[in-house]
This record gives sequence, structure tokens and C-alpha cells, in this order.
Amino acid sequence: MKGKIQTVLGLIEPEQMGVTLTHEHLLIDLDGYFAEADEASTRFYADQPVTIDMLGKMGKLWFRNHANLRLLDERLAIKEALRFKHAGGNSMVDTTGIGIARDPLALTRISRATGLNVVMGGSYYIPMFHPDDMDEREEGAIEEEIVRDVTVGVGDTGVRSGVIGEIGCMAPMDDTIAKVLRASARASVRTGAPITIHPGFEEYSPAEILDVLIEAGADPKQIIMGHIGPVVKDLGALRDLASSGCYIEHDLFGYESTNHEYLGRTGGQISDAKRIERLEHLVEHGYEDQLLVAQDRCSLIHLEQYGGPGYAHILENIVPRMRKRGFTQDLLDKALIGNPAKALAFG
Repeated sequence: MKGKIQTVLGLIEPEQMGVTLTHEHLLIDLDGYFAEADEASTRFYADQPVTIDMLGKMGKLWFRNHANLRLLDERLAIKEALRFKHAGGNSMVDTTGIGIARDPLALTRISRATGLNVVMGGSYYIPMFHPDDMDEREEGAIEEEIVRDVTVGVGDTGVRSGVIGEIGCMAPMDDTIAKVLRASARASVRTGAPITIHPGFEEYSPAEILDVLIEAGADPKQIIMGHIGPVVKDLGALRDLASSGCYIEHDLFGYESTNHEYLGRTGGQISDAKRIERLEHLVEHGYEDQLLVAQDRCSLIHLEQYGGPGYAHILENIVPRMRKRGFTQDLLDKALIGNPAKALAFG
């Protein structure tokens, strides 16, 4: 597998990937995030279908509405992914891992129906989605599970993961998260598969995660550090992280609502304008070969059918803005084509 990229339909050459989004979800169940509201007027929305009259409230209702947290409709996924394809997209990484409704066979059908290369994720998301016995599981058993997903396939599907992650972390890190990180790092060493990270939402978390992964043998050049925008806001810390050699992924383009709530935090997101400025900063300091961009579509209100920006947002809206700000075609090609192809190739 060395030097190849593993899609749900098999191994391909890096140059076959084309324009690539490195962190999305086509099918996922995040209902584990659901939090019952205290007040009756908000509880009313828990089991309501997502409708246009709710959209203005969805920043606060994000984790109060079951339907919003589930992307389970394969036909809708095909329809929405085709918007990205028609906008000029070629490939997508679905970072849905174990425990959040990863669906290998459905991803193969979506890939065939759309003509998109789809790379499937693996490993475990944040602790609230872990199996009940995760604290007791042996590190070696977790490692073997991940290795099997990459080399043999998930269950009896024969569909193999092409990236380890998104590995879900929290801040502060506990022993179980560290165990999953070490198991994932060793699985990466054994298989050559790249790693992608959902960090804890504290500024120190990405560096802490890198230390654990590298100590367990992972190559920083095979690590994609995701969700950088709302996590590492200090530009000096951002440069320090980039200096490790890992890929810096701004993967929340289209998240503009200052009312968006995540695990009790409100207002943590930065704007698309600020995300572009941070890409410029990294380019100015010589890190243009480590930039990745994506959108992390993972709920109904992210989709165009439900009033969201959809999977084509970067191509239709962000790339033109980047051009106006002076990004050359070479820089755009690196962020969208060259860097993803390098980041996703097996080492």
C-alpha cells in the first residue's frame, strides 16, 4: 500500500485524487451528543423534523434536536455529494469512525453513484461515543482492530479504512484517550495509514496529542491536525504546531454562527474570513505545503437541502474569495489537490 491512497473501492494513485476535501461526513449518527433541555419550550424541538422555520434557532438547538444530529439517508448523501462533484470536486474523506454509524458498504454505493473517490475513516471518536467497556479494553486489542480495518476491512464487508480517525480527543486528556492515541499511532506505523485528529477544544490540546502520537512512533508528516480554527487561535501557537511537520487542517468552512453551542461552549467558532487570513499567515511563514481545507459536514442543517452551505461551499464560495485576496492557482492547487494527495498516501 505504500505510496497509494486507499479508497472504499480500492487502492489508487495519489494523482487520481484531484480536488479533495479531507474531513467530511456523508453518513453519521451523532445522537450521542443530544442533551435534553431543562425548559419545556426547548424540549418541544427534541423530536421535531428540521424545517425552515427552525433554522434561525438551530445554533442553540444544535444538540437539542435528534433529527439534526443524524445523517442516515443514503439517497440524500448522494444528492448532496453530487453538488460537490458538479462544482469540480473529485474526492472526499469520510472521517466517520467506530461507534458513530460508520457504513462501509453504503460509502461504496455513494462512491459509485457519484463518481467521487471516498476514503473511509477508522479508530474511535470522543469518549461519549466509546463502547461501555472502553476503559477496560487492552491497548493491543484496540491496535489490532484498527490494523484489521485497514488491511482486511470492516467486519465482513471487505471495505478497508484509508485513514485512522478522526480520533476524538478531549481536554484535558484522560488515560483512555491516550490509550486510543497510542494504539492508533502503532497501527499507523504497522500499516502506513495516515492519522486524522479531532483535538480537545483547548489551545494546548493539539501539541499534547502530537506528543503522545510521536512518542508511540507516529510520523508527524502522517498526522492531520483537524479543527484548528476554533482550537489554536494564537498565531504563535499555530506556527509552533506547523513546525512539527503535521498537516494543519482548517476544516470548518461554513461554520459562521456565533450562537453555535458545542459541549457547553458558545461562540467558539471563527469566521470564514478569519480562516482565510490564517491560511495566508501560514503561507507567509513557509507552511504552504501543510495546508488542508474541508468543511466537516455532519448534521442536517449543514446540507443545502436544509438551508446549509453544503459540500460545495469551499469550491463555490471560498476559492473565489481566496483568489481575490491574492492566492495563486499554485497555492490553491496545493491546498486542494497536492497536499491532500500527500497527506492521504500510505507511508
